[in-house]
Amino acid sequence: MALIALNKPFGVLCQFTDRSVPPRRTLAEFGLPAGVYPAGRLDHDSEGLLLLTDDGRLAHRITDPRHKQPKTYLVQVEGAPSPEQLARLRAGVELNDGPTLPADAALVEPPALWPRDPPVRYRRSVPDAWLRLAIREGRNRQVRRMTAAVGLPTLRLVRVAVGDWSLGALAPGQWRELSGPSGRRG
Repeated sequence: MALIALNKPFGVLCQFTDRSVPPRRTLAEFGLPAGVYPAGRLDHDSEGLLLLTDDGRLAHRITDPRHKQPKTYLVQVEGAPSPEQLARLRAGVELNDGPTLPADAALVEPPALWPRDPPVRYRRSVPDAWLRLAIREGRNRQVRRMTAAVGLPTLRLVRVAVGDWSLGALAPGQWRELSGPSGRRG
């Protein structure tokens, strides 16, 4: 059984092929072992930890909401979050496809991350802030929709952990094989 942690760069699709013209960047460019596939998704516009495996049961355990694997993100948002906005994220947010489960949400200091290419647009007149947000669901673009619903549009989204698996010090495009009895190292 293989379990791989990849730091997916911004602008890369979570698939190995793309039929678009012109083709977009895919996982094929990172020299991953044959036979592994993403256990879950990470949007084209998002960065960070993507787990890949060749074990279907493990992939199911990682992605199925019934297993409640928390997914932790560092989220740069436009605006200065108020206590009320953070409380709304913590209580769960009403989205067009129904309410979300409560999230763990906290204001954090700007993290030491790699530069994004292209950089996030900077506007001197509009403040931004960083949140650490952990969710236990995996709806399409959920974190972006949750922050927007409370009036804090997402500028940058970096997944740093899925369950007990973390990104660690991987640079964008780098990957490592996770080891141990359940692949939990790292």
